[in-house]
Amino acid sequence: MRSVRQARKPRDERGKQGRSSARGVTRGAAQQKSFGRRQALHSNLFSRAWNAVRGFLALRRPMLIMTLVIVVLTALAGLFASGVIGRTIHRTEVAYDTLLADAGFGITQVHLSGNVRTPQVTIMAALGFTQGQSIFSVNLPSARARLMQLPWVADAVVKRRYPDDINVRIVEKQPFARWQTPKDSYVVERSGAVITDKGLDQFPRLPLLLGDGAPQKAAPIVAAVAGYRAIAARVYAYQYQSDRRWNLLLDDGVVVKLPETGWQKQLGALEHLIVDKGILERDVVEIDLRSPTQYFFVTKTGEQKDKKTISGRAI
Repeated sequence: MRSVRQARKPRDERGKQGRSSARGVTRGAAQQKSFGRRQALHSNLFSRAWNAVRGFLALRRPMLIMTLVIVVLTALAGLFASGVIGRTIHRTEVAYDTLLADAGFGITQVHLSGNVRTPQVTIMAALGFTQGQSIFSVNLPSARARLMQLPWVADAVVKRRYPDDINVRIVEKQPFARWQTPKDSYVVERSGAVITDKGLDQFPRLPLLLGDGAPQKAAPIVAAVAGYRAIAARVYAYQYQSDRRWNLLLDDGVVVKLPETGWQKQLGALEHLIVDKGILERDVVEIDLRSPTQYFFVTKTGEQKDKKTISGRAI
């Protein structure tokens, strides 16, 4: 008889198989059970609460989140609309301001300089400061902006002087002329910008401008006329004609018509006519200097003459 032997596995393989099974069971058990700090964290009350909130606000409930947001925003809007938040903030600011003022930082003096035509009471009203107000609560840019809105103020500087003073320096606009329109009269700057329509009787010696666009164009001719004593002493007004040339209105009713270009030279001729020829002592009501070669005159009788025939002699 043939004997049959069953093949036996090597000893090493059996040992590996036994150890592999046991190790697998142990590792699985370790993965299912928490231990140490991690176990304590999960059992912590704060962690459980956070997990609950996170689950409550999970993205799988977007309508609930949106509803909560709308409710919160509506409540805040209601508080703002009712003035509760505003009043609370204001009370807090007042209390803080009072605390600083009691500590020696309350406004006691406002030093003004540079204001000639702007009354002190007007400046103080524009600043809006109150006695004892904390110097730290003063909004300097806003105070300066309010000053810049005053008619005569060209520039303003507002500074703190610790611990309790405010320094204000005003730069006022310079009046150049009076501008008369069919509706009203104004004081204007050299640039032509309007300053005010109040208190014009304080400036009787300023040049009087007539016509649309006159303030923006008047500076050169006013400066030029000032160089001729005879003309300057008799000019009553500067009339801008058709946005292109000037008439000089003299105080005795004589109208002097100047050309569009070359009027500087014609001013010299007019000075000669007044001083050397005595043209204003005659019955002339109009002197036309628009021609570069001839002068024309209109007399009170309406008769027009050129320079060669007036009074029978050349001028």
